[in-house]
Amino acid sequence: MADAPALTELLKDAPTNWGRWGPDDELGSLNYLTKDEVLRGVRSVRQGEVFTLQRLIGDPKGDPVWPGRTPAVRTMLLDESTWDKPDAPSFPGGLHYADDKIEAFLQGSTQYDALGHVWYDGKIWNGYDARTTVGGMKKASVEPIAERGVVGRGVLLDMARFRGKENLDKGETFTHEDLLACAEHQGVRIERHDILVIRTNFLRLFFEQGPAFYEGFCEPGLVYSPELVRWFQEMEIPNLVTDTIANEVTTDPSNGVALVLHNALMRNLGVAFTEICDLEKLAASCAADRQYDFLYVAAPLKVHEATGAPVNPVAIK
Repeated sequence: MADAPALTELLKDAPTNWGRWGPDDELGSLNYLTKDEVLRGVRSVRQGEVFTLQRLIGDPKGDPVWPGRTPAVRTMLLDESTWDKPDAPSFPGGLHYADDKIEAFLQGSTQYDALGHVWYDGKIWNGYDARTTVGGMKKASVEPIAERGVVGRGVLLDMARFRGKENLDKGETFTHEDLLACAEHQGVRIERHDILVIRTNFLRLFFEQGPAFYEGFCEPGLVYSPELVRWFQEMEIPNLVTDTIANEVTTDPSNGVALVLHNALMRNLGVAFTEICDLEKLAASCAADRQYDFLYVAAPLKVHEATGAPVNPVAIK
């Protein structure tokens, strides 16, 4: 949309949490997850069932990534064939071993965004100068999130099942009011400080369609409104978790702006974003036993000055 408004104009009256936790804060809304919130999450554990939410890196069927990024490449460096060569390593006792490495985008798999990952108007989270990102994120990198860890009460909002679909469609949107209606339908209540885990099952189309998946790329997801942003602020939501690549509708159908909520929620409110999760086993379990709340535990890899990092979140019911 050629006449899409600038984010400075679209979000000029949007609320912010800048300064709420002091001028040096790099954790944002994760500060809501106090010890009491950890214990509240623990009270959701009633069965002892464990679900890991990371998608496989190096999936033989392909790895869904943001357009322009490439999937991880794993390279085998040492294996039994290494010892077929005369210059193979030699260890006392005859030890052989395997070794490999990966080359990957830090945001090319299930991952946490750093709070400073996106910005406009020359300022990242908490008002830090965007020049602090040059050569590495000196402020609001993923490292503080990784050092702290994320633990609290998670709630699955299965938007695909709620709408009676196997998966949501390209560009399909929903609001916070839809989330509330979904929660009511599921028999669960969204409470203040909950970690919202939203299922669309949209990435099944990636595995079905192959390269055609990226034609006219526009994922389904939450759509911007001032009311939605105020709701996130009033509910003090610490973390938004989805099974899509970017956690929101890619291009807002009402104004043509890309990734508005990355800015309105992450940059301005400090809401942590977790993307590309595999929620299928968890969703099937929740649909079967009608327990949609759980203990959510996650800690991205500790990578210095990084814009994001892989993570394997765990949901415990």
